Amino acid sequence: MREWGCKIKCVSENWKVQNLYTFSIMVQLKKEGLIMKNKNNSKNKLVKAILEEYQPETVEDVQNALKDVFGPMFEAMLQGEMKSHLGYDSNDKKQKEGENRRNGYNSKTIKTTYGEIPIDVPRDRNASFEPKLIPKRTKDISGIEDKVLSMYAKGMSQRDISDTIEDIYGFEISHETISSITDSVIEEMQAWQTRPLKKFYPFVFVDCLYTTVRREYDTKEYAVYTILGYDINGKKDILGLWLNETESKHVWMQIFDEIKARGVEDILFISMDGVSGLEEGAKSIFKDVIVQRCIVHLIRNSLKYIPSKDYKRFTANLKKIYGAPNLKAARNEFDKFKDTWSSYPGAVDVWVRNFNHVEQLYDYGSSIRKIMYTTNAVESVHSSFRKVTKKGAFPNENALLKLLYLRVTELYKKWEPSGITNWAMVRNQLDMDPKFQERIRKYDL
Repeated sequence: MREWGCKIKCVSENWKVQNLYTFSIMVQLKKEGLIMKNKNNSKNKLVKAILEEYQPETVEDVQNALKDVFGPMFEAMLQGEMKSHLGYDSNDKKQKEGENRRNGYNSKTIKTTYGEIPIDVPRDRNASFEPKLIPKRTKDISGIEDKVLSMYAKGMSQRDISDTIEDIYGFEISHETISSITDSVIEEMQAWQTRPLKKFYPFVFVDCLYTTVRREYDTKEYAVYTILGYDINGKKDILGLWLNETESKHVWMQIFDEIKARGVEDILFISMDGVSGLEEGAKSIFKDVIVQRCIVHLIRNSLKYIPSKDYKRFTANLKKIYGAPNLKAARNEFDKFKDTWSSYPGAVDVWVRNFNHVEQLYDYGSSIRKIMYTTNAVESVHSSFRKVTKKGAFPNENALLKLLYLRVTELYKKWEPSGITNWAMVRNQLDMDPKFQERIRKYDL
């Protein structure tokens, strides 16, 4: 199919190629006189030209036909770059300025979306030609690295990724190459983990996820500490991920101390579960923070003392307490609750010991309460993590962290277009509260 390439005029290096494959074919068809003003006509001509030339009968035949076409296309476009570099056509017999001349070709095989394609790259005597279309030492123009990282972020194993690449793109990629590609994010991950943070977060949510890491000939459960913050504009940000063999208030204190060192000066609310000493630890680092026990965790803890047949009625009674319109109504419902469920003292005691966390909800507007009363926001992050960590034990801590980091980057893409629902009302209620006005205005530039 070399004659296909000969029919294509050289392409100026100033042309920007947005879709290399489509663009190349359009250049080819334009020279063949097949492109009309009507785009649908040009597409029909393109299909007709390929069908007539190759008569493909399967999808594989079509891909092979495209591979045959793309090789000459690439070469013709590289010839266009060489023409721009030297200032004359390959067959130009006129006297030329300068002494640099064409000097044959270098053969290379490039990986594309349609598999491997051999091409001849023109070279010059001075070795000053630097192709922009396919730069020197570049052999993969399929964007395969991004595809590998995307598949890895979705929890696919190295074997699955390797098989998928071979099935779809027609060339093999070793486990070592996949590991090398995914390892390339470690430095980026470390920079993200130590990046400076914003000075002020109205809401922060903390929680732990447990997963398994192999250690020599044994496996060990590791706690993944996650902190999710909402900034002053209602945007979500994961402040960091930390690994430890256990969850404890001492580790949480170290983490709070670290985020303070990274720039966080003030937090209004921290929502958390019931790790012993966690509230005192948070207040020792951020003295003005309001710590809120997760109501959902309290419900789960109290359900341990309730027969399953009574779950629905029990939770309905609880919702009347934390869903009451005001504090007086919440206290009345709590008195009824204690009488109704007195035969289950363990369940009632969970709420008696933590009722101050219900009462403090009513110090704030309803929009604020809906955000601060639960750690569901960070548990949603952990739900996303579980989708990619459930397959088994990780070979080491780095393998786990880089997978979680890639998952975080996927979450950022999902969160980017919009902020927290109903954030305008939350912001208004925060601004109207005299306890917060000065603190907010200090950071709301």
